[in-house]
Amino acid sequence: MKPRSGPEEAQRPASDIRVFASSCTLHGLGHVFGPGSLTLRRALWAMAVLLSLAAFLYQVAERVRYYGEFHHETALDERESRQLTFPAITLCNVNPLRRTRLTPNDLHWAGPSLLGLEPPEHAAFLRAVGQLPAPPGFMPSPTFDTARLYARAGHTLDDMLLDCRYRGQPCGPENFTVIFTRLGQCYTFNSGADGEELLTTPKGGAGNGLEIMLDVQQDEYLPVWKDMEETPFEVGVRVQIHSQEEPPIIDQLGFGAAPGYQTFVSCQQQQLSFLPPPWGDCSSASLDPEFEPDPPGPLARPSPVPSPPYSLMGCRLACETRYVSRKCGCRMMHMPGGAPVCSPQQYKDCANPTLDAMLRKDTCICPNPCALTRYAKELSMVRMPSRAAARYLARKYNRTEAYIAENVLVLDIFFEALNYETVEQKKAYEVSELLGDIGGQMGLFIGASLLTILEILDYLCEVFRDRVLGYFWNQRRSQKQSSSNPLQEGLGSHRSQAPHLSLGPRSPTPPCAVTRTLSASHRTCYLVTRL
Repeated sequence: MKPRSGPEEAQRPASDIRVFASSCTLHGLGHVFGPGSLTLRRALWAMAVLLSLAAFLYQVAERVRYYGEFHHETALDERESRQLTFPAITLCNVNPLRRTRLTPNDLHWAGPSLLGLEPPEHAAFLRAVGQLPAPPGFMPSPTFDTARLYARAGHTLDDMLLDCRYRGQPCGPENFTVIFTRLGQCYTFNSGADGEELLTTPKGGAGNGLEIMLDVQQDEYLPVWKDMEETPFEVGVRVQIHSQEEPPIIDQLGFGAAPGYQTFVSCQQQQLSFLPPPWGDCSSASLDPEFEPDPPGPLARPSPVPSPPYSLMGCRLACETRYVSRKCGCRMMHMPGGAPVCSPQQYKDCANPTLDAMLRKDTCICPNPCALTRYAKELSMVRMPSRAAARYLARKYNRTEAYIAENVLVLDIFFEALNYETVEQKKAYEVSELLGDIGGQMGLFIGASLLTILEILDYLCEVFRDRVLGYFWNQRRSQKQSSSNPLQEGLGSHRSQAPHLSLGPRSPTPPCAVTRTLSASHRTCYLVTRL
């Protein structure tokens, strides 16, 4: 068959592949579906287009697969600031209870669990700490509150704090907040509790932070009666530097400061940012499904105090609290919540073993928070006091020089400089990069763009309209014509014979006066008679 001429080519519908190939911006398509018969040149062009299309689809699949793996990268940067928020400083005396504040009632309830004392040993222990033994007929109290014992017999900051200065300005016990930890009663500076404004510093270096002088009161330390699991053998204070959003875990993360030394702590703030799933594993809410909080009762009112922001240590502490509360029916005094505080016997029999076993098994599942602030530390120490300073301090605080050397320490905490580190997780492959790679591969292999895709979609719409919808339209049109044409011709024949009617005798008529072939499958006959 000869190729059609120019006018015939122009009359082709828009759904014709040749018309589309001649105007499409997809490279090589016009050479494949051009006019004429199949030639070697057209076959080579068709092979080149198919290979390029296969290479393009392979590259797109690789890019989509890489994006679906949700890779991330970590960026480390150092930034400067005009001022930094000073961290929270929590400190605890390593001795939990003062020996002079213990009573026979305390020994009756807490002696076996805290000191390993049996009832026959109470009198000897009281004499060893300079206390009178229990009088005859002593009757212990029916109940005992462990938290009140540590609040009453623990070291108070009014007695320990000899001097306090923040950026050269005096401070005192009123600038500290009482908090209970596993070491007993502790104190936090710059906690931000009760809506207090957080302290800031515009300078770095020693003298621009917190400087305190403490008396550890070594004379008040409990005697080591027996070797218990938590018996302290050291002297001094434990210190933890942390952000205001997370509770102190000072028994695990705190560092020590010893009397007779001035400890310098140089800090640097670090701000960490993590990505949520699927790029990372950070979360802003606890993901521990095993320990759900109990639903509130029908008369319970919502707490007006907002819940604290999510932190890793806060999640672990809440998990430990729920676990111990369910196992023992009580909570330890440093744990939050409304459960009753465990008695000393419950501490010994249930709470301490349960918590230790839980920490060994690492039962709590706590993801990293999406934003975290921590502080890197560098410690250095010098001996204090000097001989000249010992005499002055002894006169100032009405103590002996030996007491000053064995009990007094100085703690100086400051920022090294007004800069901070940022450790940020970022998406290694964004959606914009995926689209850019697909567009680059599309232009490289098949010379197409986004408008080319629109052209292909427009062509498919034309094909659907002409080939699919057109088929149904033609079928419907032919059915209408087949039902209307016979009736119209029958009426026309009747009108043409009407003027020739006469009243004379009729002649015999053939059985079929008018015959018209409508299709190859049937014949229709009409009879016209004379009146």
